[in-house]
Amino acid sequence: MGTIYHQLAIKAPRAKLYAAIATPQGVGTWWDQQTAVQTSDGLVLEHNPGPSHGVVRLKLAKLIPDTRIEWVCISTHPEDSPASAWTGTHFIFDLSEGESAASTAERASLPDPDARLTTLDFRQTGYDLDSRYAGFNNHAWGQVLSNLKRVCES
Repeated sequence: MGTIYHQLAIKAPRAKLYAAIATPQGVGTWWDQQTAVQTSDGLVLEHNPGPSHGVVRLKLAKLIPDTRIEWVCISTHPEDSPASAWTGTHFIFDLSEGESAASTAERASLPDPDARLTTLDFRQTGYDLDSRYAGFNNHAWGQVLSNLKRVCES
């Protein structure tokens, strides 16, 4: 098992990113509309990307205000779905301020080199990097995280 990893520098305060990732309403602005379901095991976010995939269910595993959000995928999906390798994987969003590779690169293209940047380190851990959808999922996460950046910077 391996890890899908993306790092982005986002011109927005950590609190804004945290709210966009930690709440069902926030996630709905950059990924897909979420239904929040309170279960005996805690809060679960659900969305349906289409009939051939089935409902994606993500249990909220950890919240550290303005610092970390972690979900675990508890749904199962047909083998022909890109989400088929998600079951049991963890989606970890770490937020930090200060210099990172992404913030250094981002600053080089900004008119204001002193702009406040938050670094998002995203990891999907426990992922089967040999799955047939690994390349697709990695690319899809890049697109989805670009949506998050666009929403938080607007």
